[in-house]
Amino acid sequence: MSQNDNKPTIFSALEVAKICGVVNQTAINWIHAGHLKAFRTPGGQYRIYPTDLRDFMKRRNMNIPQELDVLCTKDVGKEKILLIVDDDKGLNTVIAKYMEKKIEDIEIFQAFDGFEAGSLMAEKHPSCLILDLNLPGVDGFSLCKRINETELYGSPSIIVVTALENPEVEQQVQALGIKDFFKKPLNLAELSASVKESLDF
Repeated sequence: MSQNDNKPTIFSALEVAKICGVVNQTAINWIHAGHLKAFRTPGGQYRIYPTDLRDFMKRRNMNIPQELDVLCTKDVGKEKILLIVDDDKGLNTVIAKYMEKKIEDIEIFQAFDGFEAGSLMAEKHPSCLILDLNLPGVDGFSLCKRINETELYGSPSIIVVTALENPEVEQQVQALGIKDFFKKPLNLAELSASVKESLDF
């Protein structure tokens, strides 16, 4: 692990192997066997969170480097990342600016279609997702299903916002494990309160 402030907070299988003092294939075998929790990048590479690596090493009674412990401690409460997914660029930006004003120490990313959202989720692992259902490309329903079916995106709290009038829509997304549901036009104060709760502020 690097000693500088720019060290990665997600490890590759090779980095895990070096930390554990084994060859790369051994780390990959641990992942394949389900012993070490990992997710795949869009390019098919394995990535491991520091806390998952530390938990694995504890279970195996392995010596945990102090730097890994420090990194895990720093990561606690650090991941205050919000991704706003809405193809209405004006509304998307209004929501982003409002959240920046109302919530301190939050990092906000914006996506304007389902494909961009999927890429940002895999890269940034947001803690909370404000998701419009009616999106070009991959719609919000499909994104909810993907989040539930894979660990690639982490486990963000999903807050759905929609202008769809179908009364069955809320039931459909509730079944997909969303945290909250808002109909447009939005009450930004209520939306902000839901985001804060999701981020455990």
